[in-house]
Amino acid sequence: MYMATVARVFALSLLALGMFIYPQEVLSSAGGGLTLWWRFVLPALLPFFILSELLMAAGFVHFLGVLLESFMRPVFRLPGKAAFVVAMGYTSGFPMGAVLTARLRQAGEITRVEGERLLAFTNNPSPGFMFGAVASGMLGKPSLGIILASAIYLANLLVGVLFRFYRVTPRPRHTNRYPSFKRAWQEMKDAQSKDNRPLGRILSDAIKQSITTVLMVAGFMAFFSVILRLLNIWHFTEFLAALIHVVIKVLPLPILHAFLNGLFEMTLGCQGTIQAVSELNYQVALLALLMGWSGLSVFAQVAGFISETDLRFAPFVVARLLQGIFALGLSQLFLQVANIPTSTLTVQIPSSSVLFWNTWQASSMVFMGMMTLLFALALLRQSR
Repeated sequence: MYMATVARVFALSLLALGMFIYPQEVLSSAGGGLTLWWRFVLPALLPFFILSELLMAAGFVHFLGVLLESFMRPVFRLPGKAAFVVAMGYTSGFPMGAVLTARLRQAGEITRVEGERLLAFTNNPSPGFMFGAVASGMLGKPSLGIILASAIYLANLLVGVLFRFYRVTPRPRHTNRYPSFKRAWQEMKDAQSKDNRPLGRILSDAIKQSITTVLMVAGFMAFFSVILRLLNIWHFTEFLAALIHVVIKVLPLPILHAFLNGLFEMTLGCQGTIQAVSELNYQVALLALLMGWSGLSVFAQVAGFISETDLRFAPFVVARLLQGIFALGLSQLFLQVANIPTSTLTVQIPSSSVLFWNTWQASSMVFMGMMTLLFALALLRQSR
């Protein structure tokens, strides 16, 4: 305990010293992190944070829970209410899955183990980030967005299926095996009756909570951008890359350096990877790996949001490692069967208004697709 305290104080003192010595670098890196937040994270998160708060207040989670219990329980060993977190997590990206999982756990809607299972496979990059920032903006090949998104989403679903075997305990058999729209509607009405806030209060609380959460994400992104910039100034990541290169001589130093940056901050690692690697298959492989891993910045966000619950953090880290490996393999498989143009394209970064609209559009399409799929599964189950 004493050594951990000393190490923490030393690290914070070193960080403060670096911020005082390099004020201009701190300012530019924090501004860069906030620019990424404004262009990609804000439009992907804020509308859906507000929507999720309103849907939860309206009892939609309970409605969906009754309909999808018979699907979520055998496939993921999760209650039907977890389907709402899956849909929103795949729609908006980090850290929506962690926020909603923590909310369900605090409300007692899921157990501790169920929360850890749910947290393991409901955190992805947003569709707008994969299609807009990476595929179109960084690579200049919009068609690669389909390959990257498919690899990331399918890898996460595979992680969810694997985590159904995580800490399995016997559960009593459910008497209501098949879904019922009548029972789902009644559950939603019961949930609404327990929340006696007027509509105006519900809306204002949803907006206030959502803005607080999305600003917290902005702070994490700016802070970790500063940390990574200082580590690069002090050549810390280059030193680690050189050490790894002694053991793994197959990978060039620039690739290792970009990869280590991605382990700390996903967006900067993606940018560095594209600059360091020229072969398309290597670019796609490393991008899928880094986006599946997500970076320590996202880890800190998730740890912050689940800190008020009893959810353990270690299963989330294991899940991110598995997702990164699965996404790498799937991306190479999809790349082999896809016809992607190999000619070099001129990359033109769209304006902020275009990026905002494209990010919102991509997230909206994923949300509608997930809701349609979930309701189709409920109807299919009821018709059997």
